[in-house]
Amino acid sequence: MSLPKTLAEDVARNLVMVAQLIDEEPEKAYGYSRVALRLASRVAAVREAAGFAAYANQKYSEALAEFRAAKRMTGSVEFWPVMADCERGMGRPERALAMAGEPEVQKLDKAGQVEMRLVAAGARRDMGQLDAAIVTLQSPELASSSVQPWTARLRYAYADALLAAGREDEAREWFAKAVEADKDGTTNASDRLAEMDGIEFVDAADESDTDADAGFIQEPSDSEESDDSEDDEDGDKA
Repeated sequence: MSLPKTLAEDVARNLVMVAQLIDEEPEKAYGYSRVALRLASRVAAVREAAGFAAYANQKYSEALAEFRAAKRMTGSVEFWPVMADCERGMGRPERALAMAGEPEVQKLDKAGQVEMRLVAAGARRDMGQLDAAIVTLQSPELASSSVQPWTARLRYAYADALLAAGREDEAREWFAKAVEADKDGTTNASDRLAEMDGIEFVDAADESDTDADAGFIQEPSDSEESDDSEDDEDGDKA
């Protein structure tokens, strides 16, 4: 609303493209975010979009700068967990852990606090502190039987940490719980569970290629052979 109408429309189009492409084609999304940033760098929504586009392309230093700018403009702490994860991406897990203890975390909503817990656990793993990572993930949200938007990812992270620590039976149990909560397929928990159970999935296209390579050709039926023989005999008589 702070921009002239024509400029606002141009910026909006680029932001829409960022949203549409960021999951499947992050490099293209990043390009559109740079255009929007060049047009309206003083708009918080543009800095936010630029931050997420840079983050999706593992440009963590750039993403952190954009999220900091968005935070200054809006006064919101909602970017705090992803800012901490940028610190991890830049090889500074200790800074991510420090952010997990800052007052901003208490201002986050429940989803944000769970996200911050996931980042903190990841930072612990980055530092080789597997047991501490497991303890970090143990929370009322993990123990709850109700399924929330964050439940599958939280259970998956816990299962993965248990597996890394060699606690396979517990890991299998929590991968199974993650599958139960993961209705949208946001994790690959089902694949990890199948892998632990020794189940291997083969793509249908691969099976077709294998059959062709092996020379699986349908043999003619007895009736077809009979027809061929009769044709040969007719030819001889002619």
